[in-house]
Amino acid sequence: MAMTLAEKIVAHAAGREHVAAGEIVTCAVDLAMIHDSGGPRRVAPILKRFGVGLWDPSKVVLISDHYVPAGDDETRRIGEVTQQFAAENKLAGFYDSEGICHVVLPERGHLKPGMFVVGGDSHSPTGGAFGAYMFGIGATEMAGVLATGEIWLTVPETIEIEWRSRFGPCVVAKDVMLFLCGQLGMEGGRTQAVHFRGEAIRGLPMQERMTLSNMTAELGGQTGLCDPDETTASFIRAAGAEPGDIARWQSDADATPAERHRFDASALTPQVAAPHSPANAAPVADHGAVKIDVAHIGACTGAKLVDLRMAASVLKGRKVDPGVSLLVAPASRRDQEAAANEGTLQVLVDAGATLLPNACGMCAGYNGTLQENVTCISSIARNFKGRMGTASANIYLGSPYTVAASAVRGRISDPRELLS
Repeated sequence: MAMTLAEKIVAHAAGREHVAAGEIVTCAVDLAMIHDSGGPRRVAPILKRFGVGLWDPSKVVLISDHYVPAGDDETRRIGEVTQQFAAENKLAGFYDSEGICHVVLPERGHLKPGMFVVGGDSHSPTGGAFGAYMFGIGATEMAGVLATGEIWLTVPETIEIEWRSRFGPCVVAKDVMLFLCGQLGMEGGRTQAVHFRGEAIRGLPMQERMTLSNMTAELGGQTGLCDPDETTASFIRAAGAEPGDIARWQSDADATPAERHRFDASALTPQVAAPHSPANAAPVADHGAVKIDVAHIGACTGAKLVDLRMAASVLKGRKVDPGVSLLVAPASRRDQEAAANEGTLQVLVDAGATLLPNACGMCAGYNGTLQENVTCISSIARNFKGRMGTASANIYLGSPYTVAASAVRGRISDPRELLS
């Protein structure tokens, strides 16, 4: 029987020749990713209570990215607990203050097509960009995975989202996902596997595909898959790993998804989501009268190397509006170093940007938050009330292009007007 890519990966993890949507199966986990916020301080007491250790330390990656740098005694304690857990379990895959987990994990070569992966964070679907079935779970369920190396799963239906043609100028993955949140709603994924396909998707670089898969969480999907191809393989090799048999991890030609949505990439324009939901998305022109106080380029969806380059292309030779604070938190140390080496980072600084640590930071309300009643446009994934620490703040979402253009003009702006 024909299977979708999601079904193929789940079947392999379950040791089955075939699975069908709706079946409940037990899957062997290829990799488990945890971070300092939901990781050791949550799972270690559970493991200790039952007197068990890690099923396979070589298949566990631990990344400190939420409470870094430590700002008080409590966050220092969390850091110590995290470091102690890594040392006691001899975790070779421990990355301390190297950047956001969803960016560090693939840049260090831990993901490849066909893997079945769990992560202790809601944006773990990012791994689907590499043709891996990756999804987020809570601390209690993660403790079970760490102890046994297994997890049960209801085989998902596949929702296929195809983008035909090519995206126009300044239209990127963040615009795609905001548009989809607006069109399909935040339950559009129905906890199923979302599969991004089409000419426009194939044309995206890996870090852009990562944004698509990451924000599948905002659609309510369990994982967000992209077809692995030579772009995938090249990224994995550059990360020091081997991609494996990419041809094996493709949907069968006659596999039938539960839903198909088709869109014309050439018709999409830059999008902005109004407070307080990604589903409040509309073309940037609908928000042109909104003045801003803060422009924030950060998080796993908006401050990777490709994102920093977008912002720099707008800011080169320009200055940030005097009434705006431009804050930039590169998503990983490696991406920041690459941006520095090629001159991208200097463009941002010259324009007036303030650099923040390589961490989740303001996206999760840590280490600096918005002041009361400010208006901010940010490249993060979510703009729920209080997301950036202050409930009275109004948070708009846009691509790095749009955030940078808005920083220059002092109001929400269409980046195409500055790059025409």
